[in-house]
Amino acid sequence: MGGLTEAKLRALAGERSFERGLAYVDDVSGVEWGDGWIRASVRGTERYEVELLLGGRGKPAGTCDCPYGQEGNFCKHLVALGLTVIAEKADLPRRRKAARDRIRGLDAWLTGLSRDDLLALVREEMAGDRDLRTRLELRAATARGDLAGIRSRIRELLDRGPFARYGYIEYADVHAYADQAAQAVGAIRSLTASGRAADSIALAREAIGMLAAVIESVDDSDGRLGEIGIGLADAHREACHAAVPDLVELAHWLVTHALADAADLTDVDPLDYEDLLGERGMAALRRYAVEAWQANRTGWAEKHLMQRLAKVGRDIETVVAVLAADLAPNGHTHLLVARELDTADRTAEALEWAERGIRETEDLATVDTALIDHLADRYTRTGRPTDAVTLRRDHFVACPTLLAYQRLRAAALAAACWPTEREKALALLRADAERVGTCGGRVLVDILLDDGDLDAAWRTADQHGAHDGQWRTLADRSRPTRPADALAVYLRLVTPLTRETDNRAYEQLVSLLLGIRDCHRSLGTPDDFTAYLTDLRAAQKRKRNLMRLMDDHGLSGA
Repeated sequence: MGGLTEAKLRALAGERSFERGLAYVDDVSGVEWGDGWIRASVRGTERYEVELLLGGRGKPAGTCDCPYGQEGNFCKHLVALGLTVIAEKADLPRRRKAARDRIRGLDAWLTGLSRDDLLALVREEMAGDRDLRTRLELRAATARGDLAGIRSRIRELLDRGPFARYGYIEYADVHAYADQAAQAVGAIRSLTASGRAADSIALAREAIGMLAAVIESVDDSDGRLGEIGIGLADAHREACHAAVPDLVELAHWLVTHALADAADLTDVDPLDYEDLLGERGMAALRRYAVEAWQANRTGWAEKHLMQRLAKVGRDIETVVAVLAADLAPNGHTHLLVARELDTADRTAEALEWAERGIRETEDLATVDTALIDHLADRYTRTGRPTDAVTLRRDHFVACPTLLAYQRLRAAALAAACWPTEREKALALLRADAERVGTCGGRVLVDILLDDGDLDAAWRTADQHGAHDGQWRTLADRSRPTRPADALAVYLRLVTPLTRETDNRAYEQLVSLLLGIRDCHRSLGTPDDFTAYLTDLRAAQKRKRNLMRLMDDHGLSGA
């Protein structure tokens, strides 16, 4: 049994999955024992098929078709099966022998049947099992090279009708549908292997279209249909390599598919066909991509395909042309162009595009800040610090935020002109703070705190107001020098927290109490704090978590 133990299960699954697996032991059924493997069904959100691999010297492993198991995890259902196996450890040899005997007995019985009896048995099973009949019909059509029959069977496999009770395939039925749809992938690959690759190409494309039509009416939370789509894409590519199709026609299909909704399902990448297309096919691919882009210059898929083809061909002019055809009003596209030109060592043109992005942005408050950063960095690196300061100043005037102020400060310090720039910036913020209905006062408080000018920050907060977080920061930073002011802030902030009943509020309350204690110590009034704390504990005594937290921090009162 590969030395399977509860400790190994716990190590494989982790504490959480192991503990959850304990509750599923009674839901294990249909256990099948083999050499090195044990299979079963486990009832969870739905019925999952589970397999434990116990052979060899390596650690036990397993698979489960639940969502968590499909991600490669040792899930709670595997834990449940493992615990079942451990409980029946003594009976394992007998069960394995019984499993081997059953297989030998079945094989002996089938071998002993006459041809007519075996055919009768298969027909009887097909009559009661629609899936088996479909699989066998598909294999028969493939063996005969019956393209019409194969196409008919594939359509049946991809038909959502039998699984869509209300016109929609629900999550509980997706696995069964995906298992059936996967047979279509196998049939197409089998046809390629039998020398009918050209037919496989046509069937793969039809199947991709049918699957794309179904996806909108399926709860594919686990991505099972995505796996089928990728399988069909792989089958198509394999068939194309085997058949060597018309390269121009293939290029046209690849472009058409890349721009269609089904592209997200299959992840067909035209560039994966580059070795097959060759020079002639790639030329056709570029031509069709250009035609599609010219018909829809703002389409994301069209632009993306054009840019990728241009980059592969190192065609910087086309990359720039595609980007320039649909410029964003905030300068973001100008930045993309500048970066592409920088990569191509065309720095002068890159700088021109970045500056153009600033000029063509009507309101610098809406500009892509990455463009500001990019251009300011270029100015600094090329010995133009004054231009970097001007750019940062203009942006700060349009968008007076703490971040813009910090960027201006860095540029002005590098240019040795920060005192002058700081006075201009603060004057702007003070003027903004005076206007009714603005948040200039709070921005100014943040900036003064960032500068470390605590006295000015206190005056601004007193005059123009501040939010609780700013008052708390002011109190924390000023506590050593302004304990009375800090104490007043802490006492005010404590009051609303005393009405809360969650642990996060308790943590904030205790933090404030520690600050209050420090303030009283600095003021030489520790007895006042003791009296305050005693009254607070009396009023909050029903909150046991709060009392425990206060005790942990030495806030026990009198």
